[in-house]
Amino acid sequence: MTNRAGILWVVPLLLTACSSPDAPPLPPGGGQRLVLSFAQYQQTVAPVLSTQGCDAGGDCHGGGIRGTFALSPVAAKSDPFDFEQASLQVNAYDRDASTLLTKPLAVAAGGVPHSFKPFASTDDPGYQAIRAWIQAGVLQ
Repeated sequence: MTNRAGILWVVPLLLTACSSPDAPPLPPGGGQRLVLSFAQYQQTVAPVLSTQGCDAGGDCHGGGIRGTFALSPVAAKSDPFDFEQASLQVNAYDRDASTLLTKPLAVAAGGVPHSFKPFASTDDPGYQAIRAWIQAGVLQ
């Protein structure tokens, strides 16, 4: 009898301990997130990614699992998907350190190791288009 009584008061505790909170916890950084423009992405960033071949099949970001940056394949373009993927490569608090800027930039110009370096310098118009999109983002 004692075991049964002990189990009966433990069950409600377990059920309440596993319940979800009223609201999700705030994200790190004080609850702010960077809001980027989808329209600006479509007009300025998507063409750069396409011109540079980032979304090509095979060995690039459209060719299966290649890391943390996947883009829709050329034959099935999805700007909303690509926008979300590109947005994940943005550092809201140190925007110039965003992976979307440092990976395609030559190491000599401040980039990080990556197999393909379409931007020889930060003066490249494609680099500047991506940077302008990131810098235009608003913390909310």
